[in-house]
Amino acid sequence: MPSATFVDVEVEKVGRVYGRRRALHDVSFRLGAGEAAALLGPNGAGKSTLLSILSTQSEPSSGTVRFGGRPTSPEARAGIGVVAHESLCYGDLTGRENLRFFARLYGVASPNQRADEMLGRLGLDADAADRACRTYSRGMMQRLSVARALIHRPHLVLLDEPFTGLDRDGVAALGRLLVEERERGAILLIVTHDLPAVSEVCQRALVLHRGRLVYNAPLAGRALSDVYQEALPAAG
Repeated sequence: MPSATFVDVEVEKVGRVYGRRRALHDVSFRLGAGEAAALLGPNGAGKSTLLSILSTQSEPSSGTVRFGGRPTSPEARAGIGVVAHESLCYGDLTGRENLRFFARLYGVASPNQRADEMLGRLGLDADAADRACRTYSRGMMQRLSVARALIHRPHLVLLDEPFTGLDRDGVAALGRLLVEERERGAILLIVTHDLPAVSEVCQRALVLHRGRLVYNAPLAGRALSDVYQEALPAAG
């Protein structure tokens, strides 16, 4: 199904409750086209819960999420790309076959050409591209996962620790690719503990602490590490 074009994502007073535990408390923010934000916070702060809601894999217990001013729809879902802890690729297929499959699934024009383009952009050579991806190293699988998430040129890209397993060259290549995606107009939300890796990618920081959004502002030249260190003590 073709994706609906949306130029912003709005999160308004979103909460999520699991039994007696409140994972998110009235979280509100907006991200516009071409904006990249780092989503920071200690373990258990609610980052993965928020990504799950934004990816439409789960629903908020309260509040709303709007894509281009509209609620979640199948068309909006088709405009989202996700890099999760699991690759979501099929181990018995080659890297090339995986990307061609997902390109066709999303209705991408010239799926074979797009798959080859993404293999090149992520540095997966012909030998790797034509091997079953269950034989891949952790870093190679991470590159393939990113390629899968971006194969359909999504409007919103959600990345959960995307630099995990990558060597120095891989980190640099992914950083350049994410800048290109941002310049294309994609909205990026990146959960990471590798702050230097996203320093050239993100213009905004969101900091969660105990399920509450305690910081939401453009970086304006400030280092992510400084913002993070200041935001958490202020949260108490």
